[in-house]
Amino acid sequence: MQNPNPTLNLYLKKLAMDNISKHISYSEATTSATAIKNGIDNTPTAQHLSAMKNVAAKVFEPLRTYIGEPIRIASFYRTAKLNPLIPGASTTSQHMVGEAIDIERYASSKYKNADLFAFIYQNLNFDQLIWEAGNDKEPDWVHVSLKASGTQRKQALQMYRVNGSSKYKEFSLWQSIKDTVKANKAGFGSALLFGALAIGAWKFLKL
Repeated sequence: MQNPNPTLNLYLKKLAMDNISKHISYSEATTSATAIKNGIDNTPTAQHLSAMKNVAAKVFEPLRTYIGEPIRIASFYRTAKLNPLIPGASTTSQHMVGEAIDIERYASSKYKNADLFAFIYQNLNFDQLIWEAGNDKEPDWVHVSLKASGTQRKQALQMYRVNGSSKYKEFSLWQSIKDTVKANKAGFGSALLFGALAIGAWKFLKL
């Protein structure tokens, strides 16, 4: 006899699915509180599922191996019906075709979100990598996409907010250092600050 609870049925269906990769279950890649609240079936198509497995294998798993500890998936797959309900979501979001994933550190992690960003930026292939909100030292989360086919743009951006609206600029570590120094008074203190940031930047790029 079929369980009359549609939410439970969907949960059981997801439990029965194969994992997306070694460290990503089907459930965590597709479950959305917003989808459940609005009664939206967030099941990917076979094509979208293939794209998700590609992102997992070529981006998430290499990062997971480097980190050596769990990484929280903030958002992975979104159907075209679900995506508009996510605050700030792009109308052309690659989440809708399984090519993008949002990740972040767990509170107990010894790594920062900036470390996740840095490893991907320096070591992995990607289409788009976004330092999402936060500040120049630490993003609130990291968005990364990888096209299932075609040329990857290798576009690194930094998202910031102005009066509640999301804005984007090209990510530049060295520009962040200059802006930080410029914001401080000139003199010995700024020289020391610049030196510390420069050393940090060198370590950042050498991950």
